[in-house]
Amino acid sequence: MDTDTSTPTDATAFYADARADLPGPLHGVRVLDVTKVWSGPVASCVLADLGADVLRVEMPGNREGLMPPHIPGTGLSWFRQSVHRNKRSIGLDLRRPGAAEVFLRLVATADVVVENYKPGTLDAWGVGYRACRQVRPDVVLVSISGYGQYGPDAARPGYDPTTQAAAGWMSLNGEPDGAPLKAPTFLADDIAGLHAVIGALAALRHRDRTGEGQHVDVSMLDALLFSSNGYLTLGATGVPLRRWGDQADFVVPAGCFRCADGHVYVAVALDRSWRRLAEVVGRPELARAPGYATNEERRDNRAEVNAVLAGWCAERTCADVVAALDDAGITAERVRTFADAAADPQVRARAMVQQTVLANGSTAPLTGPAVKFSRTPTAVRAGAPEPGADTEQILDELKVDAATRARLRAERAIG
Repeated sequence: MDTDTSTPTDATAFYADARADLPGPLHGVRVLDVTKVWSGPVASCVLADLGADVLRVEMPGNREGLMPPHIPGTGLSWFRQSVHRNKRSIGLDLRRPGAAEVFLRLVATADVVVENYKPGTLDAWGVGYRACRQVRPDVVLVSISGYGQYGPDAARPGYDPTTQAAAGWMSLNGEPDGAPLKAPTFLADDIAGLHAVIGALAALRHRDRTGEGQHVDVSMLDALLFSSNGYLTLGATGVPLRRWGDQADFVVPAGCFRCADGHVYVAVALDRSWRRLAEVVGRPELARAPGYATNEERRDNRAEVNAVLAGWCAERTCADVVAALDDAGITAERVRTFADAAADPQVRARAMVQQTVLANGSTAPLTGPAVKFSRTPTAVRAGAPEPGADTEQILDELKVDAATRARLRAERAIG
């Protein structure tokens, strides 16, 4: 039995038994990506990062995802490179005659189809779940939409900010006396995409045990509500919820504190941490003083407690504050920019920034996969392909003959 309890500080020990012959744990799984914008692409991106062979089915000459800003030195959009890396691309216009036959031939070779069009769109193109099942009875089709495949709002379009508004999430984001604010990232899209991956993997596990495929329905609204920390339950039972800004309702002190050269976020979750903090800031008499000793007292004395920490931080640099609190075992971190984060040694050690060769031969530091696997490591293996770049290769794999290709080009179904 392995009795090594050491904690490695580099990747060598973690990857000691890694295989070099596989792109990831999903090697051998084929995924069709019929998606747009972000929620669907991020789901298929995660599956591609995990080693699946992801074939992106997109309009010939598709320019979606080519919007600025471009990654400096590449001439390529951050958008496409972020979520379409590690994929192949076939130019196929599913609105055109003949395209459905090619798509269904692809489905016959696939394990998973991921799509995020409005419910009913794939059916109208002749490639919905029923059609897919005809050629691959055990296929897993994952549909992501704003409100799901059924319910009174199912036919409505949904986008990330409107989902944040509909879920109640936006109502709690922002300063207490300010207006509601959306998240700065595509939060609902990202969470829905991750739930889509979970759904796909669970459905594949069921298929492997029973031989049964299924339709997996992911609603962006459902996904964001699930990840709202139980607030839906509180809302449903009439518990009032308020906006806290950078503060926390149940922990004091917790929030951003201004330093001489920026801001630090500090969270003191335990009474013993407060006692250590009182020593660090030079106010040991407050460790067990009335109004300070317990978290319940500190919640009722929020302004005074925050003022103690704010005064101490204001005279020091962020680095000095974080170092002192780290030494005391108190959770704190400088509020960094994404540029700061990209240069951070911990971020670099975790390979979260990976220099990647892009389709045009340029290189860019793309965001790496989050989950690490000791036996089947993952990586950003290639940048996003140009739209339709792999069409001929994929048609070769399907054994589509020259006459059929000519007909499909004449119908503008492929490109």
